[in-house]
Amino acid sequence: MRICAWPAFKLRDRNPYTSLLYSHMRGAEVDEFAPSLLLREKYSIWHIHWPESFLHSPSLSQGLGKTCGLLGLMDLAHRRGVKIVWTVHNLASHEQLHPTVERWFWKQFTKRLDGYTSLSKAGMQAAQDRHPQLRDLFGTVIPHGHYKEEYPVGPNDLRQQLGIPQHARVLLFFGAIRDYKNIPGLMKAFQEWQQQDAVLIVAGYCRDARLETAVRKQAEKIPNLHLEIRYIPKDSVYRYFSASDLVVLPYREILNSGTALLALTFGKPVLVPRKGAMAELQNNVGNTWIFTYPDVLQADTLASAMEWARNTQRPSAPPIDSLCWDRIAAATLNAYEAILAA
Repeated sequence: MRICAWPAFKLRDRNPYTSLLYSHMRGAEVDEFAPSLLLREKYSIWHIHWPESFLHSPSLSQGLGKTCGLLGLMDLAHRRGVKIVWTVHNLASHEQLHPTVERWFWKQFTKRLDGYTSLSKAGMQAAQDRHPQLRDLFGTVIPHGHYKEEYPVGPNDLRQQLGIPQHARVLLFFGAIRDYKNIPGLMKAFQEWQQQDAVLIVAGYCRDARLETAVRKQAEKIPNLHLEIRYIPKDSVYRYFSASDLVVLPYREILNSGTALLALTFGKPVLVPRKGAMAELQNNVGNTWIFTYPDVLQADTLASAMEWARNTQRPSAPPIDSLCWDRIAAATLNAYEAILAA
């Protein structure tokens, strides 16, 4: 079976999800998507991840042009006998820069699909509710895999490097800083918590200059906050999680979260909103590893979650061995076979 994947391997340093998926496929040949390849080579499957990325362009004309180009390629692929599969990572673009174009795009995109996969049961139901055309297609749940062996583990000296006492209670936000992830809300809740032995680390890159300026300005007023707005190299990721007691994901909206799986891979408890597939993740790994909160993150939420993180008895590692990539890749190949048979 030949598969054209967008993306396949090129994002491994930023988000290794697709690279891990395709590198574990047995009995299939996977190529990195390029329009020329799709139109020249013979493929069975075109697997698309994050199609909403075309809608992130600030320019309306560029966003419209790119989405029209994608839809046109989907039509050409179908004429060549290619089946098109979408993995539902998100239900929509996070920034919603062009809502009118986006509503039109999703209708056009989903009606051109031959099948889809979802990372959770909750995600599948939400996707069908948002995009009713999916109910008529083959769909299946294939969970997000863990990140064991993907990130190097070594000695951790981050607390010493940042001057954080060993007894301090450390909260960590890790990942790309984007508006929907609500970093200002996390910083506000942390400031209102007012605990002298509590420390907040915010680490990740930011492509939005205005958001970065606002976050830096807000951070100036908050003691015990360590702000590192930059790309964190893969060999340094472990140091941040190892230095923390609790990983906090204060997102306003969330469906799935690779960062939550990354935290669990490093054996760290996670605080997340009770939205999307997070309650399902909590059920799967246990409430000793996932602490959820409703609505808006508050100072007392941080207090309760930190008490839970430090004083709950839990095993040394969460039960995520079943989320191995060999199993996930095999399930994805089975989905391809079902879509081709249909």
